[in-house]
Amino acid sequence: MAERWILAVDHGNGGPKVAACSLEGEVLATALRPVRVQIGSDGSATQDAVEWWTALLEAAREAIAAAGVDGSRLHAVAITGQWASSVPVGADGEPAGEVLLWADTRARDLAREVIGGPVNVGGFAPHKVWSFIRLTGGAPSPSGADPTGHSLLLQNRLTDVYARTRVILEPVDYLGMRFTGRAAATPASMMGAWLTDNRIGAPLGYSDQLIARTRRDRDRLPELLPTGSVLGPLLPEVAAALEVAPDAPVVCGIPDAHAAVVGSGAIAPYDVHLAVSTTSWIGARVPFKRTDILHQIASVPGLDPRHHIMINNQETGGASLRWLREMIVAPGDGLPGGGSGIGVSGAAGETLAPTYDDLMALAARAPAGCEGLLFMPWLDGERSPVEDKVVRAGWLNVSLRTDRAMLVRSVLEGVAFNSHWLLDTCEKFLKRPVPKLRILGGGAQSELWCQIYADVLGRPVERVADPRHAQLSGVALWARVCLGEIELEDVPGHMPAPVTFTPSAESGAYAARYAEYRKLYGRLKSLYHRLNARKDGS
Repeated sequence: MAERWILAVDHGNGGPKVAACSLEGEVLATALRPVRVQIGSDGSATQDAVEWWTALLEAAREAIAAAGVDGSRLHAVAITGQWASSVPVGADGEPAGEVLLWADTRARDLAREVIGGPVNVGGFAPHKVWSFIRLTGGAPSPSGADPTGHSLLLQNRLTDVYARTRVILEPVDYLGMRFTGRAAATPASMMGAWLTDNRIGAPLGYSDQLIARTRRDRDRLPELLPTGSVLGPLLPEVAAALEVAPDAPVVCGIPDAHAAVVGSGAIAPYDVHLAVSTTSWIGARVPFKRTDILHQIASVPGLDPRHHIMINNQETGGASLRWLREMIVAPGDGLPGGGSGIGVSGAAGETLAPTYDDLMALAARAPAGCEGLLFMPWLDGERSPVEDKVVRAGWLNVSLRTDRAMLVRSVLEGVAFNSHWLLDTCEKFLKRPVPKLRILGGGAQSELWCQIYADVLGRPVERVADPRHAQLSGVALWARVCLGEIELEDVPGHMPAPVTFTPSAESGAYAARYAEYRKLYGRLKSLYHRLNARKDGS
């Protein structure tokens, strides 16, 4: 008899990655479809949700065919992906307008009215932020780059879109609606909206007080279900499009931060993982609700009622390397020596030279520390451990000896230094040292980068067996937890970490470099704010 299998979706900023997974969480085959991102000089960052769904179906069909699984044996559908983005959906179930991404800052001035004031700390007025922190553990961003800002933007400036909107959904909940026809969310998927009472033991529901403070329309909020619920059966028309069994259960989607906990196998409380994807973050299950709003770290609704998840986000992790490859090393700009034309306008695949493996081999030729070259990976500002959408990336200490090998390696080191900065703050948040970390994500495929992380962080880094697909494995296993087939505590047995990178002799030299790196933000912040001043005064 053919084995049962799970369709797992990881919808990142770059597009949907879809896998056919075994019931043990093994990825049998994957497919990825890139989607476009529109970044405007006005602070806009948008995507097309129709393109999302078309790309997802194409990727799913490819993964199913490559895995050679029997469509009639589909066991469940599991969804994870980006969060704090907003999809306005009309009464017909179709997008009413563009997706407003987590990087969209057009509502910065509107968000300041909600969360800021004449007396503020880091953009937060204490008397306005307290009720959010007490109930939710976090608060809307002063940058407007979150669901509160998105809703304000729709209500005040994109009024034609808002008039067509019946419900505003997170990306994972939008995909869940496309699979099942049901528009619903969970406290986990809605964590970036800061509208639910997240205190351990609190009843399920939205807070009327916070809805009023954020000026949200309750009628445009999705139905709220407990995290871990089954959203519904797969729609017949979707099953027909994928040539799989109808009525397979679709589990409510969870953010990538939650899937990374499962995919890392670091399930025990206070076990820490580091994800190096498009963005980067440090997470852990924790038995408390706590907030460090100045450093944008909070514990939010987790995978079970007893534990929260520590969340934070650094805006550019692996995206720094992608930017270097597509915009600097070999952009599709038509100049001689431009390589394969792999830039955003070239639209060529990852397998064309120079590949990421090529870049890693080049970086390995550069000396550790790159002769003092420092890279700041703030290409799209920063969120943790500082909320600053104006700060920007750059190299310091470039010389005539600086070559492409050093440029590439310095990007790897700079992203790791930035993670060290966040880890320092996370240890204070956890109120305990972090002796080791699990690492996952596309960036963790590189042994060189993992070793750089171990040296920069000064502690062992354990790499999961399949780091690039760990979140797909994680969400597939999560579906089985939701269906009552396994316990969360069973997950580590399915997610081994066979390779450990220990700090080398370079670790001491990196410690000195990191000490210099830590000074850069404070010294350059004012310069960036002068150079990037906006007409709205922010």
